[in-house]
Amino acid sequence: MTPRRAAVLPSVLLSLGALALSTPAVGAEGARTPASVPAPRATGPGQSEEAVVRAIERSAHTLRGTDPGGGLRDLDALGRMIEGAGVVGLGEATHGSRDFFRMKHRLFRYLAEEKGFRSFSLELPWSSGVRIDDYVVNGEGSLEDIAREEFQGAYRAWHNQDYLDLIEWMRAHNRRHPHDPVRFTGNDMGHAGPELYERVTGHVARRHPRLQERVAALYRGLPPATGLGAHSREYLELPLAERRERAERTGKVLALLREQPAGRGADRRDHLWAVQHARAIHQMAEGYAFDITDEEQVAEMMRFRDGVMAENVAWWHRHTGDRILVSAHNTHVSYDSFDVRYPKTQGAFLRDTFDEGYVSIGFSFHRGAFKAFGTDDDVMRTHRVGAARPGSNEHALDRARQRDYILDMRTAPRSVRDWLARPRVTHNIGAGWPDPTEYRIALGEAHDILIHLDEVEATTYLGTP
Repeated sequence: MTPRRAAVLPSVLLSLGALALSTPAVGAEGARTPASVPAPRATGPGQSEEAVVRAIERSAHTLRGTDPGGGLRDLDALGRMIEGAGVVGLGEATHGSRDFFRMKHRLFRYLAEEKGFRSFSLELPWSSGVRIDDYVVNGEGSLEDIAREEFQGAYRAWHNQDYLDLIEWMRAHNRRHPHDPVRFTGNDMGHAGPELYERVTGHVARRHPRLQERVAALYRGLPPATGLGAHSREYLELPLAERRERAERTGKVLALLREQPAGRGADRRDHLWAVQHARAIHQMAEGYAFDITDEEQVAEMMRFRDGVMAENVAWWHRHTGDRILVSAHNTHVSYDSFDVRYPKTQGAFLRDTFDEGYVSIGFSFHRGAFKAFGTDDDVMRTHRVGAARPGSNEHALDRARQRDYILDMRTAPRSVRDWLARPRVTHNIGAGWPDPTEYRIALGEAHDILIHLDEVEATTYLGTP
């Protein structure tokens, strides 16, 4: 591997788990450079921070906490804010704080019990989601084993107790409601596990045996023989020409399946799922066929990836009819990343697809702790950031008398909306730390709704296999 390739590869691997926010862009000589973002503007005339804070206090709805086992009545205000949405994106300002994960659990419980939501979609490979969904719906396998095998590589941050608690709650819910289950789906493209290949080839054997040899030849050598983390790393180390040749082959399988008659009833459903599994395999291969030594190609890879995540969410919504809570980093569920490394976000693609049927919720916090991998040594540690500094979004947001609250930024007073429309320094922490990039974000342009927490604590990381 060339020095240049060695410098870029870790960034790409983190990016494919929606964790690129942890790794600054790599310059021509391998040096870290800050993201290109708009400069902040001062509060306009007649919009003193004091007046904005008072207006926030008048329009914010107090949040009683993030404990998923507590009462849910304080979430009714948020329920009204998302009324009519088929897909809701829920972000996180770090990839390693328990309060964000617990709030996702709490909100999904509320949406499932009170608003008819039935699916939780995570920035996790489609194949990993298939395994977790089998556990959630049918009790297949051991969650401990599944998590250890699927929360690897760029997705290691998800191997935490808070996500396991959410998945176990979903399983318990389905034991009580076997005829009206909640479901779990992964929407990402960073890996295609062996179960996807097995499901596609099994479908071909049952329905289109004349294609068996052709599909077997096209998929030869592609199913992973190692774990998710090792396979993703090894795949990106392949020569570009070989990665592109693999994408040609997976594309041909997808095209072959699309050409076959869908049938009716159960046959049609089986066909649609087989095509989607083949599509997920091709998404991985196509995503890895970009030139990761070229910064512009890496940015296009990120655009492709966010488009894929949105496409998979839309497919799930269309074919299950479920209302969906989509979990990702703030950057992915937002309408604008304010970062040239993310040319178009999952949230922007979802808004294109669903219009006002998609609602984006972002998180902010004033101070606290999070788990993150060292950007130099890849070791997981607990890190802590102090109080947000004056001039930042969080400094003003935390001055409101409510400790934790929900703010609908679309209907807030004009002074608040104008203030939120200006980019300011904002906590935007990914899977790695330290990150020298200073992110300037206009929260009102990024999301529809904001959940602000005064302080967060680190999640309990369960380790790397």
